[in-house]
Amino acid sequence: MSDRARRTRIVVVTTALLVVATLLGGCADFGDEDRARAAGDFTSETVTPVVPTPTPPSQSPQEGPAPTGPCVDPDPAVIATCLGATSAVMPGGDAQGESTVVAERTTGQIIATRRNGPKRVIASIPVDADGDGGLMDFAPSPTYDQDRLIYAYISTASDNRVVRIAPGDTPKPILTGIPKGATGNVGSLHFRSPTELLVATGDAGNPASAGDPGSLAGKLLSVTALTSGSTAAPRVLASGLGANATICANASSGQLYLTDRAPTEDRLQIIDTTGTLRPLWTWPDRPQISGCAAAGSSVLVSTARTQRVELLGEPTREKPTVSPPVVVFEKRYGALGRMTALPSGLFQVGTINKQGGRPVATDDRVVRFLPPTSSESNV
Repeated sequence: MSDRARRTRIVVVTTALLVVATLLGGCADFGDEDRARAAGDFTSETVTPVVPTPTPPSQSPQEGPAPTGPCVDPDPAVIATCLGATSAVMPGGDAQGESTVVAERTTGQIIATRRNGPKRVIASIPVDADGDGGLMDFAPSPTYDQDRLIYAYISTASDNRVVRIAPGDTPKPILTGIPKGATGNVGSLHFRSPTELLVATGDAGNPASAGDPGSLAGKLLSVTALTSGSTAAPRVLASGLGANATICANASSGQLYLTDRAPTEDRLQIIDTTGTLRPLWTWPDRPQISGCAAAGSSVLVSTARTQRVELLGEPTREKPTVSPPVVVFEKRYGALGRMTALPSGLFQVGTINKQGGRPVATDDRVVRFLPPTSSESNV
């Protein structure tokens, strides 16, 4: 990859973190043992070494007595409580990872909050939450500090689509006509550069659609027409995605990954610089992988059925294959959904107990944790 492309990726990651810091700062206010298959040979195109992104300054600590009430969770790892089923999580602007920006799938709200702090709705988007649809992901514009735009992946009564939200305005469609089904609607957004939005779409409950070139279901798409009313078709980078397609970027290096649930297995794949997918690990027992996140030399996945966070080491030229994943924790917070990472190595994961688990009084929650390094064998 060229130096210019590396610098562009650094800018995108840095901007995203600064955006979240701005959101939290109040400048925006608008409505059995797993069986697995290891990766193939490593190539130099699949890893992008870049300078780690600095973490934004932390917010001032909360003063006064500790709060009380039904939404106070005694677990110090829990940084957000009493949410609807979470669907996307972004880190807040503090280096300790105690603040977060989280989406609620069924309400269509994007909420900024921190441990024992108030919730502030920074966007509210009309959605159709039938099945597993609703507000499925969001991504602030890479130039958010100038344009205050947020992009969101949502379900309507007729389709799944990408919309753009500006302060005081109604959501404007950017990409429409993504098939909607009773299941398999969950997708993901990621800005690969300031002018390119990657969109991962689910298979809408029909695996055959993922291989159909005439369907937008089950695809990894490149969208460069980011204004409302554009008729430009997205470019298909990869086909054959299953349900719950999720893109995640290494918060340190920028390397991209994708998780999904194929008909016969759950998968973690590398997205190379051309958008081609390369399998890194598969789970034939189908634990219902919900999300992924990466930082440093570690890649983590979260699961709904087995209620785990599992860790793998990133492949390198020296070690092109990966060792079996190790369990960071399991059955501690219930069904787990999307994840996010800070460059410091801290991770956050949202729970989805109100969607398909057994919610406790403070669900749904966002949990902060520091996993072991990928070189450690004991968790």
